[in-house]
Amino acid sequence: MSSPTTEESTAKRTGLVERLVRDDVDRKRFLKMAGSAGAASFGAFVLAACGSSSKKTTSSAVSSATTASSTGTGDVAILNYALTLEYLEDQFYEKVIASSLFSGKVAALLKTFGAQEATHVAALKGAVTKLGGKPVEKPTGTFPIKSATQVAELAYTVENLGAAAYLGQAPNIQSPEVLATALAIHSVEARHAATLGTLVKKSLTPMGAFATPDDMSTVLAAVKPFLA
Repeated sequence: MSSPTTEESTAKRTGLVERLVRDDVDRKRFLKMAGSAGAASFGAFVLAACGSSSKKTTSSAVSSATTASSTGTGDVAILNYALTLEYLEDQFYEKVIASSLFSGKVAALLKTFGAQEATHVAALKGAVTKLGGKPVEKPTGTFPIKSATQVAELAYTVENLGAAAYLGQAPNIQSPEVLATALAIHSVEARHAATLGTLVKKSLTPMGAFATPDDMSTVLAAVKPFLA
C-alpha cells in the first residue's frame, strides 16, 4: 500500500482542524479534554521551550530531557517532550521573578508569564495522564540571571524557540484534540515572544511571513546547555 503524499497528509491535518470548528460533537470532545485541567488551564495551555543556561551539563540532565521523547508513544511522547520544556520554562520565570531585576509593568508582565507557565505544567501533566501515559520526571535547569537586558533577550529567544518546538511536532500529532490544542498553544507562545520583542526592540516576526518549525532533536540540542 503506498504512503500518502505530502499534499494528502497536509489535507488530512487541515481536515482535523476544520472538523473541530464545524462539528459540534468533536468540538465538545475537545473542550471536555481541555477542561479536565480547568477552563483557565486551557486558556493558558502554552507549550514552550525552556529558558536557561549553564556551561556544565550532566549526562543525567540530558537523559532527562531526552526521556521526554521516549516516555510513552505517539501523542503521549510529544506531550511529555513539551512537559519537559515547560518544567524548565517554569523554573526560568521563577528565577527571573526572584532576581528582582525588573520592576513596574515589566515585572508584572513577567509574573503573569510565570504564573501561566506553572499552569502549563499542571495542564500538560493532566493531559498526559488523561491519555493513559505517565508524566515525565521534572529536570533541573540552571539559568544565567545576570542583567535585565540579558534576561529579557533570553526570554525572547526562549519563547520563539517554544513556538518553533510545538510547530515542529504538529505534523506528528494523531489526536484531533491534541492537534487543535497545539495550534492554540503555538498562537499564545508566539504572542509571548512578540510581547518580549517589543521589550528588547527586536523583530516581532523574526522568521518573516511564515513561522519556521524546529524538530525535537534541534530543540533538545538548544536546551542542552541549560540543564544542571
